[in-house]
Amino acid sequence: MLWTILVGALIGLIAGAITKKGGSMGWIANILAGLVGSVIGQALLGSWGPSLAGMALIPSILGAVIVVLVVSYLLSRVGH
Repeated sequence: MLWTILVGALIGLIAGAITKKGGSMGWIANILAGLVGSVIGQALLGSWGPSLAGMALIPSILGAVIVVLVVSYLLSRVGH
């Protein structure tokens, strides 16, 4: 379980760095983005490439990027 959380945090951190929105998210949001992104990415793209803690890294990172972008967009819409 701890390993899964750490890998989820890493995936969320990478997705935040790619989108340039990770600095403002915080650790819990990074973990959630990584874990949710992993599920979405693997559902859309399959489980290919290297994996850690049962998560295929490339589809998981791409899924997390999608999650970060969608959440950032929705939060910006709520703020206006």
